[in-house]
Formats: sequence, structure tokens, C-alpha cells
Amino acid sequence: MAETSKKAFVTGHPIKHSRSPMIHGHWLVKHGIEGSYRAIDVAPEYFAEFLATLQANGYRGGNVTIPHKEAAFARVARRDHAADEIGAVNTLWFEDGTLWGGNTDGHGFAANLDDHAPGWASNGPAVVLGAGGASRAVIHALKERGVGDIRIVNRTLARAMELRDRFGGGVSAHPLAATGELLRDAGLLVNTTALGMQGNEGLPADPRGLPADPRGLPADPRLLPDHAVVNDIVYVPLETPLLAAARARGLKTVDGLGMLLNQAVPGFERWFGVRPKVTAELRSLIVADLVPKSPAPKP
Repeated sequence: MAETSKKAFVTGHPIKHSRSPMIHGHWLVKHGIEGSYRAIDVAPEYFAEFLATLQANGYRGGNVTIPHKEAAFARVARRDHAADEIGAVNTLWFEDGTLWGGNTDGHGFAANLDDHAPGWASNGPAVVLGAGGASRAVIHALKERGVGDIRIVNRTLARAMELRDRFGGGVSAHPLAATGELLRDAGLLVNTTALGMQGNEGLPADPRGLPADPRGLPADPRLLPDHAVVNDIVYVPLETPLLAAARARGLKTVDGLGMLLNQAVPGFERWFGVRPKVTAELRSLIVADLVPKSPAPKP
């Protein structure tokens, strides 16, 4: 296959917000590869047709994001272990004409912590806030790295219990009211909820009337031991209120941007044949794009 035919994509609905083209475009230039990586908006009703035409259109594979991760999981011919464990696919590639699906979110999560908080996996119990798709990837990564005490906290206890049952030994489910007690011996706190994301800074009222953290945080880092690491998978803003409070407490903090950057590495290697590195240069490029642009001064 000619060098110029190396094509990959990211698809979602909507997709214009994706920074994946910037990440992969940077690596293509860095490694002198004559390839392309583009964002393609595909509505759910056309997703199956989109997958069926990938190879005919010259694509080696691509990334899948909201709302297509579960649909991709169901429609690929083969899946890797991570995708089966997490129940979603975010990376597609062809092997001998067969469409494979994988999930690199757990890899991105763990690699981000490796980069910024070495030794995190032996730090002690992990408290995971939230029980959505992102938390599944986090729990998978924690189990893969040997964390033996994983505590899921969620507003709807039944959803946390579903993940407990899915992942088995060492994973427990807890209501919001238990958060404070769970933090007291935790070595890692991970927020997988949208709380703290730009536009979602406020804490909704607890349906049982329990008092919310007055600062609008999903958990109070003041309750954590001194050696704890706090990670928020949100990266807009880079420093969420939770991370700011943890830093003020003197704890090691890790933002969510590194997870985005590191999850992109395995896919690029599959499509373009080179394993790229997450560098300070790449991070700075994306950080600059995250900063709201000031309006041009009036003449």
C-alpha cells in the first residue's frame, strides 16, 4: 500500500470539538509520514454503513467517540481484551481484512499517572467517583495494575453495584454518603464524573437531602492522607476545582489531559507504523488550544 494511502479518522456526533486531529497531525509531521487523520461526523443511524465502507474508502482504522463506542463494540468482528473488559471500543484497525476494535482509555489513564505520579499503583486503596463509561476504563486499568481495593462511589448506588459485579474481586460499591470515610486511607482519588468540567461547576443537590460540599466538589481532598494522589479525568479546565483544592491541601495532583494524549498512542502506531511519544511540545500545543481565545481588539 502506498505511503500516501495511510488514512485514519475520528468519528462521533458531534465531532468538531475533538482535538484528536491536532494530536495525530502533530505526530504525522513529527515523523515525516505522508498520511492523514480527519474528523468525520456520523449520526448514529449511519454508523453501521460508515463502518462497512471504511476499507473501501482506504482507511486503515480510526478512533470512535461518543455516542458510537458501544455500537462499535457490537459491530466489530474481533475485540481486544481491554474492549471486552470495558464494554466499549474507541479504536478500530484492520488485520488481514478483519475489523478489530480495542479500547485504549485504560492505557491512557495509567500512562498519564505513570508520567506524573510514578508509583501510584502501590499507593493504597483507590476511590473512583462515578460509574459511567469512563469509570469502567479506569477500573479496568486499576485492576490491570494490581490495585486490590477499588471503591466506586456513585449517586445511583445500583450503577456502582453493576460495575462491582462486572469487575469482581477487590471492587466495592458505595453511596455518596460514604465518601468521606472511604477517603481516609485512600492512596488515589479519581474523579470520572463531569462535575468540575467547564459549564458544569456546580454540585447538584443530593436526592436524599444530604449536605453537599460547600465548595461544589465531588469529594473533599482534605480528608485524604498526605501521600494520596488526586486525578481528575476532566481536562477543560486543566485545573478543576477538585484539583485546585487538592493542590491547596498539599497533595500530588494529575489533570486529565495526559489521559487524552496517551490513549492516542496505540492507535497511531497501528495505523502509521510508528509508536509516537507524548512530549511537552505536544502537551503545550493542546494546552494552547484549550485556552479561550480573547476577542480581537476593536479598531
